Amino acid sequence: MGGQQTPAEPGETCTAEPADALASRFPLGFVWGAATAAYQIEGSTGADGRGPSIWDTFSHAPGRTYMGDTGDIACDHYARLDSDLDLIQALNLGAYRFSVAWPRVQPAGHGAANAAGVDFYDRLVDGLLQRGIDPWLTLYHWDLPQPLEDRGGWPEREIVGRFAEYARIVVDRLGDRVRHWITLNEPWVFTMVGYGDGRHAPGRRDWPAALLAGHHAHLAHREAAAAIHAGAAGAEVGIALNLAPVEPATEAAGDVKAARLHDGALNRWWLDPIFGRGYPLDMIAAYGPLLRGVDVRELEGAAPPLDFLGVNYYSRARMAAPSRDRAPAGPLPIVAAPPVLPITAMGWEVEPAGLRRLLGRLAREYAPAALAITENGAAYVDVVAPDGSVVDTDRLRYLRDHVAAAADAMDDGAPLVAYFAWSLLDNFEWAEGYAKRFGIVHVDYPTQRRTVKASGRWYAALAKAARSDSADGAPGSP
Repeated sequence: MGGQQTPAEPGETCTAEPADALASRFPLGFVWGAATAAYQIEGSTGADGRGPSIWDTFSHAPGRTYMGDTGDIACDHYARLDSDLDLIQALNLGAYRFSVAWPRVQPAGHGAANAAGVDFYDRLVDGLLQRGIDPWLTLYHWDLPQPLEDRGGWPEREIVGRFAEYARIVVDRLGDRVRHWITLNEPWVFTMVGYGDGRHAPGRRDWPAALLAGHHAHLAHREAAAAIHAGAAGAEVGIALNLAPVEPATEAAGDVKAARLHDGALNRWWLDPIFGRGYPLDMIAAYGPLLRGVDVRELEGAAPPLDFLGVNYYSRARMAAPSRDRAPAGPLPIVAAPPVLPITAMGWEVEPAGLRRLLGRLAREYAPAALAITENGAAYVDVVAPDGSVVDTDRLRYLRDHVAAAADAMDDGAPLVAYFAWSLLDNFEWAEGYAKRFGIVHVDYPTQRRTVKASGRWYAALAKAARSDSADGAPGSP
């Protein structure tokens, strides 16, 4: 195995706002963690009975990912579990968000559990708990078993029952130790981007199928939540949505309308049914005949209680009406406006204040029991110095400013309980392959050597300061 560098002393390379000053703005017991996803880090895609996923198929198809990159090896986390858990502990994190690979648990997408696959997550959970780290488990982070896609995938109603069956298997094995559960990660992405515009697996381009997939994702979330509550006493269940404040590029009527439509598609189409309001009527009208096969009344009325809402935030969205030069890429008459703020390597604007606005809106309009920032982070071009260090000042500043925005939102009254940096490790960034790095830990892919970046050292200092407050019994709020 390649080696790894552990964090330096907190603050050693950090010239940003002192971590303890920010930590003091958060209450006692606030959760500091980092997040990953199975296909992005595990590798060992053919090991111990794991079946193929749609991302295995998609990434091996020519032209689908950057340079033909795949998750076959990724960060080799499956083989390096213990050392990666030691790394999480060395970063002073109190929680770790990970996903279970459905194809490891049910290679065919149905039937009895694959014992070796479930054993891996059993060891992962036990390893976290032994190190004093709280596991936050995501059931689905986009790696649908390929046999289920062969039967129609998420646009087929069968998927709802299959997902509930899978959830019960995982809960039966891990429900006695895992308290925090996330049913689905970013259903907007895996339905609209996977089945609508085809940029993600399974690569289909069929907007009615995408909307039907989204409807089944709503139903699958409800079924899985019920299975978790039935099988794990005291479990807290949430869902992780990619959300953003949406603004018009200008005050022109067409741009204002475009922003409202995008807010409906990205935010309200998911939030409203989850909170028992059914689909928003303006969006039912906007999608119109594309909703064939979707019973829009099926999600009306009471929804299962949500213990927390997971928020994945990266940037705001600015929208404009289509023009002769810019045609819409999706099913709605809207286009993304060019950025006007500094951007990350993904081309996404950096706007920490957008996180504060988003959390405030969620608290006001939906009154969730709790909010958790389940993903927040940035891709930048990292430079490895001759001594092997990675001083990623831009990412450090991004994390610092967004953590401060989260504290501002709590001051405003948002019921925020957790923050997870995306991502623990540089990893397979879906269609971007290995070209984009989000990690607070650098991964040298040929050797699998892990090196904690300056951002990771700063974040470790933040988590340590928060943990020190807890150990002293002093409240973390001002």
